[in-house]
Amino acid sequence: MTVPFWITKLRQLERLVRESHAQPMQGQPQRPVEPAAGETVITFIGHSSFLLQIAGSAILIDPVFATRLILLRRQRHPGVQVRDLPRIDAVLLTHAHMDHLNRPSLRAVTREMRRRKLPAPMAIVPNGVEDLVRDLGFARVEELGWWQSAELNSLRITATPAKHWGARLFNDTHRGFGGYCIEAPESPRLYHSGDTAFFGGFTEIGQRLRPDIALLPIGAYYPDSYRAVHTSPEEALRAFLDLGAQTMVPMHYNTFRLGREPMDEPLPRLLAAAAKAGVGDRIHPLAEGESWKLQK
Repeated sequence: MTVPFWITKLRQLERLVRESHAQPMQGQPQRPVEPAAGETVITFIGHSSFLLQIAGSAILIDPVFATRLILLRRQRHPGVQVRDLPRIDAVLLTHAHMDHLNRPSLRAVTREMRRRKLPAPMAIVPNGVEDLVRDLGFARVEELGWWQSAELNSLRITATPAKHWGARLFNDTHRGFGGYCIEAPESPRLYHSGDTAFFGGFTEIGQRLRPDIALLPIGAYYPDSYRAVHTSPEEALRAFLDLGAQTMVPMHYNTFRLGREPMDEPLPRLLAAAAKAGVGDRIHPLAEGESWKLQK
C-alpha cells in the first residue's frame, strides 16, 4: 500500500524533532565587534542569520534568536544576543520559511530598539511577505521583487533571484523569495543568497552586481531530492565560482536539523572541494558569534 505524502512528511518531521532534542545545545554568545572608520564587519549569528555593519549602518539578515521553531530545537546557541546588538537600521528577510522569518525574534529586535529609545528599523522583504511582519514594530516595510533596489542611508540593497520557494504554510505560494546584494561607496559588496538550489542565476548575479563577499548555504542537501531547493557543499562552491566573488562565507549548516546528512559533514566537504579546486584560501568559515573585519 502506498503511504500518503503527508504521512511521510509527518514521520520525517517527527524524527527531526526527536533528534533535535537528543543532545544539549552547544556554543556561547559573544558581543559583536564594533567597526572602526571605513571598516565592514560581518558577524555570524548562526544558520543563515548575520549582522552586517557597513558604511555606518547595521543590518540583520534572517535573524533567528529563538531556541525552537515550533517543536524543532536548534543545536547551537545564537552567536549574539538581542540585548548586545548595535542600533539596527534594517532587517532583511529572504523568504517566509520559519527558519528565516521568525516572528518572535523580529519582535524582540524592534522591542529592544524601542527599549533603548532608538528608532525602529525598517524591514525589507520579498513581494508577498509584508503581511507577516507589518505588526512587529518596524518603522516601515518595503517589498522588493528580483532586481529591484531600496536605499538606506548610503547603502543600496538589491533583491536577487534564487531557486527555492516562499510559502509560509502550504497554500500561500504567492510569497516571494530570493537573496540580497548590499553595496556602499568604499565598502566591499556583500551578497546573501538566501535559501537556494544551484542554478544559472549565479552567473547573472555576478555579472550584474559583482559581489566581493558571498554568503552561501551548504546544508540540508540529503536526501538528494532536497537539492531541488538547497545546494550541496560542492554546488555552493560552484555558485561561488560562478559569482566571481573574492571570498565565500558558508551558512545554513550546523544549527537546525533540516536534512539527513550528519550535522558536522557540510563544512569539511566544502573545504575539501575548495582545496581540490585550488581556492581553499578563499573560504572563510565563521563560528557562531565570530566577527570578521574587512576593508575595501
